[in-house]
Amino acid sequence: MTASYDRPPPGGNDWRLFRGDGVARGAALPPAPPWRRFGAPGTGPGEDGPPPPYLISADHADVVNAALHLRRPLLVTGQPGTGKSSLARAVAHELDLGEVLRWPVNSRSTVQDALYRYDAVGRLRETTLSRDRGGPEPDIGSFMRLGPLGTALVPRPRPGVLLIDELDKGDVDLPNDLLTVFEEGEFEIPELSRLSDERPEVEVPTLRTGERARVVRGRVRCAEFPVVVVTSNGERDFPPAFLRRCVRLELPPPDERQLRAIVAAHLGEGALHEVDDLLRTFLRRRAPGELATDQLLNAVFLRTGGVDLDADGLLDAVLHRLGGAV
Repeated sequence: MTASYDRPPPGGNDWRLFRGDGVARGAALPPAPPWRRFGAPGTGPGEDGPPPPYLISADHADVVNAALHLRRPLLVTGQPGTGKSSLARAVAHELDLGEVLRWPVNSRSTVQDALYRYDAVGRLRETTLSRDRGGPEPDIGSFMRLGPLGTALVPRPRPGVLLIDELDKGDVDLPNDLLTVFEEGEFEIPELSRLSDERPEVEVPTLRTGERARVVRGRVRCAEFPVVVVTSNGERDFPPAFLRRCVRLELPPPDERQLRAIVAAHLGEGALHEVDDLLRTFLRRRAPGELATDQLLNAVFLRTGGVDLDADGLLDAVLHRLGGAV
């Protein structure tokens, strides 16, 4: 059965922008959800003002505080959609620690790439051109850039916040490769260490806009260990040596009361008038199928925008299971 396009849905609000009939209408797109707005700096997802309150129990907040006091990485585990990644931004906002540095881990991620990158080929090419022209040799620092982990370790009066997202997706040795950096709070750039006698100080760009780090004798050492939030979906276990260096926090799926509070925080109190049947469906499907909280937010946002979620297959498409067959 297909949906009928002969008349607008109840209420007279025709939400169907695309009809698949080949007719150009030039319809204007409605405003995007707050978490899907991009553009100039400060207008990205959740960046157009203070973030919604991060809803967390007092017990879980105490675990976060323990990691802050101990200057240890916080390892956050839980099902998708429980707010693991958002926790880093909430901490940065409440402690006024600035922009969150993010390292999204995948199967090809290495600690060195997270610390810094060096364009040796580019430097060789530019050096050759400069010599041919009789000019000075280009600065080696111009061919380097600190990565998210390296930028987080740059010494500054107040620590930064680093999100290491989905560490369990990385290589099996990646957690162990992080141990020395976590313990020492520093790292070496061998390409600069070899030049330390003739160039004891080199300025290297970081990921922060306009910032250049002063690297002394090839080493970067933090003044304050950064706030490090490591997330994991529990796809595999981490080695004991890594776990010993972290403070562990497991976030459970939010219950009905918490889900209502999350909807109100992101979409306003008025959205709660539209949530009852969607919430019942969400909770019924979540137990066997494991849904993420943002899927409920998507459904509520569509409902409040006049979208007919009872149209064939639409609710199933929004509240699809995260596991099993696609």
